[in-house]
Amino acid sequence: MFNKKFASILFFGLLCCLQSVSAQDWTQWRGANRDGLVKGFIAPTVYPEKLKLLWKTNVGSGYSSPVVFKDKAWIHSRNGETEVVTCLDLKTGKLVWSQNYTVPFNKNQYAVKMGKGPNSTPVYYKGNVYTFGVNALLSCFDANTGKLKWRKDFGIPDTSKMFCGTAMSPVIEGGYVIVHTGDDVKGGLMTAFDAATGKEIWTLKCDGPGYASPIVVAIAGMRQIVTMTDKSVISVAPQNGKLLWTLAWPDEWNENIVTPVLYKDMLILSGVRKGTVAVQAIITGEQWTTKQIWQNAEVTMYMNSPVIDGDILFGMSAKRKGQYFAMEAATGKVLWQTEGREGTNASVLSAKDVLFILNSEAKLIVAKKNAKAFEKLAEYSVADSSTYAHPVVMGKKILVKDDAAMMLWSFE
Repeated sequence: MFNKKFASILFFGLLCCLQSVSAQDWTQWRGANRDGLVKGFIAPTVYPEKLKLLWKTNVGSGYSSPVVFKDKAWIHSRNGETEVVTCLDLKTGKLVWSQNYTVPFNKNQYAVKMGKGPNSTPVYYKGNVYTFGVNALLSCFDANTGKLKWRKDFGIPDTSKMFCGTAMSPVIEGGYVIVHTGDDVKGGLMTAFDAATGKEIWTLKCDGPGYASPIVVAIAGMRQIVTMTDKSVISVAPQNGKLLWTLAWPDEWNENIVTPVLYKDMLILSGVRKGTVAVQAIITGEQWTTKQIWQNAEVTMYMNSPVIDGDILFGMSAKRKGQYFAMEAATGKVLWQTEGREGTNASVLSAKDVLFILNSEAKLIVAKKNAKAFEKLAEYSVADSSTYAHPVVMGKKILVKDDAAMMLWSFE
């Protein structure tokens, strides 16, 4: 006889398992919603003195961050004059597949200390992985086998001012993979392709890209792509490529790097020479305008992007050689700042009641979310070289990429 109670318990258990798996997936730049929010973290009862290294695999250099889906991880990196796309078994760190192709790249003379990329983080979508190389080569690979399905070559960008080549991470919306190409000399194009076939859907002529990656948000009930170009902040309708609004955002060196974040109906933007600003995009009839709500000139983010938790914005300011901060998202009021000298860059993730802060010197800080003061719970050394890539937090584990390898650490 069919037992309804047993069936309901079984269904609930299966549902919990599915939710647990999906909560740990990290399929694109800064996570599922491109906002740095971690949903699958399981905090240890007590943070250990040291983390346990589960595996370490050499994958090559670059600033691209790993992406994860179920039992696999993918990374886009560089080995000599080739770019490499690698798939690893998440449990063991063993190679599943690898693809490489020649990518010569001449750095700008003022960027000699920077690597040759790639800088862009891949995106996983419906069994495919999409990568965007330092020379604006967009590729679609079968995520399980590594087979190249389609590729678009936009040509080598002019790096006379855009020091480090292509940096934006592709975004997928409505079945389209969307990239921003070009440079600060010739201008740019934002282009949407059918994610499955590579067929071009629409193209928008616009300013050249900055280093920031776009987000997709709903403002006034309308889905829109918001990103920083080399000269402005723009909003684009993802279904047809229509330019909705533009906000001037000039920078002396065209270094618009910080990914925007959405707080309620406001977009929070920042730049090293602009401070941090909150703006509203307002539609009247069919006309969009932008309105500044607040500005804080003392918090100036450079390479890192902030996270929102409730009504608080957490991040790293470039002031005083690096300051972690907490700020009221509604007003821009600083709640606390560290003394300084925290470093040149840090990746900040929000997970339940803690922040994960991975600085470029390979130090992982776990800090309690606190509106009154910076409260460090633990600090770990997690790599042998610089760590500019964002980590991925899954359950009680954290995946880290340094300038040569990927490694999986455990909190237990």
